[in-house]
Amino acid sequence: MSVNLGSVLSTACLKYGKRIALSADKETFSYSKLNAAAEEYAARLIELGIRPNEPVLVTVSNQMMDVAAILSVWLAGGVIIPVHRSSPDEVLKKLQIKTKARFQINKSILILVKETPPEREILINAAFVIFTSGSTGEPKGAVISHQAFYKKIHEINRLLNFKTDERTLLVLNINFSFGLWVCLLTLFTGGSLVMLEKFDPIIFLNSLLEEKITRVGMVPTMMRSIFSRLDVLNKIKVINQNKVLKQILMGGESLGKSLAISIRENFSNTDLIDIYGSTETATCDFFLFPNDFIRFPGCIGRPSGEVQFQIVNQKNELVKFGEIGELQISSPFLMNGYLDEQDLTEKAFFDKWFKTGDLAREVDRSLVELMGRSKEIISRGGNKITPGEIEQIICAHPMVAAAMAVGVTDSILGERIHALLVLKVGAIPEDLHMNNFLQQKLEKYKHPDAMYILSELPLGRTGKADRGEFKNKILSGAIEPIAVS
Repeated sequence: MSVNLGSVLSTACLKYGKRIALSADKETFSYSKLNAAAEEYAARLIELGIRPNEPVLVTVSNQMMDVAAILSVWLAGGVIIPVHRSSPDEVLKKLQIKTKARFQINKSILILVKETPPEREILINAAFVIFTSGSTGEPKGAVISHQAFYKKIHEINRLLNFKTDERTLLVLNINFSFGLWVCLLTLFTGGSLVMLEKFDPIIFLNSLLEEKITRVGMVPTMMRSIFSRLDVLNKIKVINQNKVLKQILMGGESLGKSLAISIRENFSNTDLIDIYGSTETATCDFFLFPNDFIRFPGCIGRPSGEVQFQIVNQKNELVKFGEIGELQISSPFLMNGYLDEQDLTEKAFFDKWFKTGDLAREVDRSLVELMGRSKEIISRGGNKITPGEIEQIICAHPMVAAAMAVGVTDSILGERIHALLVLKVGAIPEDLHMNNFLQQKLEKYKHPDAMYILSELPLGRTGKADRGEFKNKILSGAIEPIAVS
């Protein structure tokens, strides 16, 4: 039996009626008002002649009407193409050409072109198309079905247990799958969603306190930004003492052992749950809960319900337990494929397995640790080195808050290792003595050839820490290496 996320959300709206569904900037939407606004949009789309499974650009920036717009497309039988409201016109134009969308919702419904898009088999019963650049290349549109995302949300909730009387702070953008499922799961279960359009450490922490937030989803970059400030420590203590915040859901990029420890120390009354997944797998394939963190800090956890994994070598053969290989995932929740990219879709899979491109190893039964990206392996003097291993060791230094490693082409060694360090507040670079530290922890050929210090990790287009941006800064001469003792 097929499922439509719009029908599920609309049913929740009818069930919870006068309860507060959304709030932003001191304004609120009840569930009834959310449903009514969505039905107005949907009626207009139907009047304009939207066809089943037709893609619609939906401009979002965590405003309350954005949720109504998403719901309306599903109620009208369409497929949402979420795009952030701040995106340049050139980006919107490329998306329109790529998806052949003729409608865009940006508070009102705009007609972009007159031509009706062709019917595409890959969009049948699709809920959304989210464009992801992966590690390189032009953005690819991952097509996720209603059935896959609904069932994945169900499996997520079996682990996280969202409840009707809870309040979720949404600071993740809903044009990405992490923000989208946090939004939908909160509303499916009758909770209240407090929406912030952008992340600011002070506003964020004030919202946790004043809005009595039960749960929040974040990317590690946000938490690093919070811990870089001395003026928020007392506020964090109050949040921790209040014991209202039950869960911090962390995903989108590698959390890292050092940051995880800092979060757990400062939010000791809150469960930190690290989540690993990708848009192509409908997100949330692995969860690291507190009990596993105690024994295996730095891992991505164990697979969620109905998710299978394997770790293989370059010939797609299983590696031995504990050996490093590519992590591949299989589940009923995988994407239909990349929109109009059959070749790329085929390359993304080995048989039933989605090739994540991440290097990993199994450290306990069904417990996995990431070691970096397969395309990011550094080849230095014939030695193959994973950036993740270097980053983990550097982050074990008591003065380091975060680290990033990349390989930069070198005429002699093939590649040299460049490492970026973000120091903890109050740390003095001259006191690092990083060479001495690394000599006790890491083989000599894995030591960075150059090191840099910045106040934060470079961010890419999606707001995540991005090795490509770091490499660009090196190659352009925008940053200078430090003298390392």
